[in-house]
Amino acid sequence: MSYKFSSLLLASASPRRREILTQIGVQFSVQEHTVDEVHLPGESPESYVQRLALEKAQSVQSQQSADALPVLGSDTIVVCGGEILGKPKDKEDARRMLKLLSGRQHQVFSAVAMCLRARHEIVLVRTEVSFKPLTDQEIEAYWQTKEPLGKAGAYAIQGLGGMFVTAMTGSYSGVVGLPVYETSQLLHKFGVRTGLQKEGRNE
Repeated sequence: MSYKFSSLLLASASPRRREILTQIGVQFSVQEHTVDEVHLPGESPESYVQRLALEKAQSVQSQQSADALPVLGSDTIVVCGGEILGKPKDKEDARRMLKLLSGRQHQVFSAVAMCLRARHEIVLVRTEVSFKPLTDQEIEAYWQTKEPLGKAGAYAIQGLGGMFVTAMTGSYSGVVGLPVYETSQLLHKFGVRTGLQKEGRNE
């Protein structure tokens, strides 16, 4: 196919998503979205995460001209026992989340959306993650590292939180925040070059 775009717009300020796009050789600019990440009554986790990913991309797309670049939006949530765990508000909220995850299996849903003019597409990835039982001392020590701040479910699998994970089925990069395989397939469909496509080469 012909790769028409050498770069895209990323509708996210997440450093993890920036790192993953850089890892696969994608050139991009960051523009933050204006979406209020509110969970609607009765909305399933799958619908919620896909809606947010698309709304983030559309929020940035609406600020562009007609001949703008493709826009990539993404969202990741942690679900345990049917409860959606967002970013902790404070220490007690983080403690509550980590106690809920302790010794149990939970799900991480990552949705990726791409928009270009009137076209859009969304992919959803589900990963099963199991935690070891956590002591109060471990939870306190982890909070003191400040790593739980700004992380869905109050942990980062790519950081110290990875020591709590006993098993995982699915996409590691999806838990980090951007599933590499599924994202690369979307980029291919929308004609965006990655590190495997050279400038001016058609495949």
